[in-house]
Amino acid sequence: MTTASNIMFFWSGATNFMPVLWAIISDSFLGRFRTIGFGSIICFTGMTLLWSTTIFPQARPPPCDESSDTCNTPTIFQYIFLCTSLGLMSIGAGGIRSSSLAFGADQLETRDGRKNSAVMESYFSWYYASYTLSILIAVTFVVYIQDNMGWEIGFAVPAVLMLFSAVSFFLASPFYVKLKGKSSLVVGFIQVITASYRNRHLKLSTNCTDVVYHCKEGSALVFPSDKLRFLNKACIVKDTEKDLTPDGKSADSWSLCTVDQIEELKSLISVIPIWSTGMIMSINICQNSFPVLQATSMNRTIGSGFKIPAGSFVMFTVISVILWIALYDRVFLPMASRIKRKRVYICTTKRMGSGIFLSFMAMMVTAVVENIRRSLAIQEGYEEKPQAIVHLSAMWLVPQYCLSGFAEAVNAIAQNEFYFSEFPRSMSSIASTLNGLGMSVANMLASFILSSVDNLTKRGGNESWISSNINKGHYDYYYLVLAGLSMANFIYFLVCSRAYGPCKEERKLTDNMIVS
Repeated sequence: MTTASNIMFFWSGATNFMPVLWAIISDSFLGRFRTIGFGSIICFTGMTLLWSTTIFPQARPPPCDESSDTCNTPTIFQYIFLCTSLGLMSIGAGGIRSSSLAFGADQLETRDGRKNSAVMESYFSWYYASYTLSILIAVTFVVYIQDNMGWEIGFAVPAVLMLFSAVSFFLASPFYVKLKGKSSLVVGFIQVITASYRNRHLKLSTNCTDVVYHCKEGSALVFPSDKLRFLNKACIVKDTEKDLTPDGKSADSWSLCTVDQIEELKSLISVIPIWSTGMIMSINICQNSFPVLQATSMNRTIGSGFKIPAGSFVMFTVISVILWIALYDRVFLPMASRIKRKRVYICTTKRMGSGIFLSFMAMMVTAVVENIRRSLAIQEGYEEKPQAIVHLSAMWLVPQYCLSGFAEAVNAIAQNEFYFSEFPRSMSSIASTLNGLGMSVANMLASFILSSVDNLTKRGGNESWISSNINKGHYDYYYLVLAGLSMANFIYFLVCSRAYGPCKEERKLTDNMIVS
């Protein structure tokens, strides 16, 4: 169980990190159309390889012996084949995710480069609505096919859909607006760090008029801010004749940057502590494998004999996300505004903190339910039979899934809004990738925590808390560890939020109240 979970953690981490790399490649070299095209082909190749593991017996271990409950370990070749398919899917998905949202927005621009805000808002809403709907279909219909018709058909369905997606994308190529790649913000950040190091011998003056700074044409930023002053050396013009071209641009972007580039990097560095709290919360979201084990050993029958697939219970998380978005935006805020007779706005940092606390509650509820499930399994004599069905309804898992969904919706949406409001407009692409980058790091940390708990608890010949036999292990203790981490993260967030101070939206509201 530990090995399988770690592979899933690494795969999820790679899938969430790849869009960052592809964004650099897309912005600097390929452009969005080619990035999505290459990503679609690579992703389809990976899905085909994964599907082939269900067709060719040599690509997977033989079936387990149900009488003795023993299984053969996969060979090195089988591990490599599996990880290659998963790796290709991560690489391909990274290409698609990094550019699809922005590529769609490119199609809606007018010929003079302007954007219709109403059309854009509608596009973004439908994009995320379709994304959420696709997840719901994946964890219900596709999982049901895999559970009832076998892995051969279950893995073939997503592969065929990916093929249809890639073919339709390329067939529509003549109708697309295709923008060429240009300089990437990430490359600009690296240039700032490099230029700061190269100019480390320069002395900073407290009087801005004594120094000439390189400014972007048409920018309102003339002087850099005082925070993180060592970065200001990257925009100091030492010799106007050598450092600048006749049209006023930098002769060497790796030795001289603009004030805008400096401030963009500073704004990114300043939000890293708050970003890290969302990343730590994502460790709880990464725990996908264990609730499936719980559901497998519980009574999943509802109504007149319909059995919910164990892997489909995550649909309650997705439904909770949709419910939160609808209720918060369409019910709670309008009702609160009517009661107070003024526009009610809950700042992003308060919502992020609420999401972290809800995540703590989700882990506590999960630990309690697992403790009850395990105790019943032992009482009914199923300690050595992890596949046995305990006389406990799987609907007891719904509260933990709903709490996780509310936590994810409250925190993730607030995070995105926080980044987009705090960053300058030129950093929108960075703001859109920070959440995915946090999920990537969270998966690596989740794998480390899982391996550490496994190694520590099985010392001296004891049964690991993360045992493959869920009835002999102590998954309830493992969830209590995550709950403790969540509470520590909540306290850490309060410290970071206080240190950061009021966000831009809060400052705007305060200024408006003073004016009125």
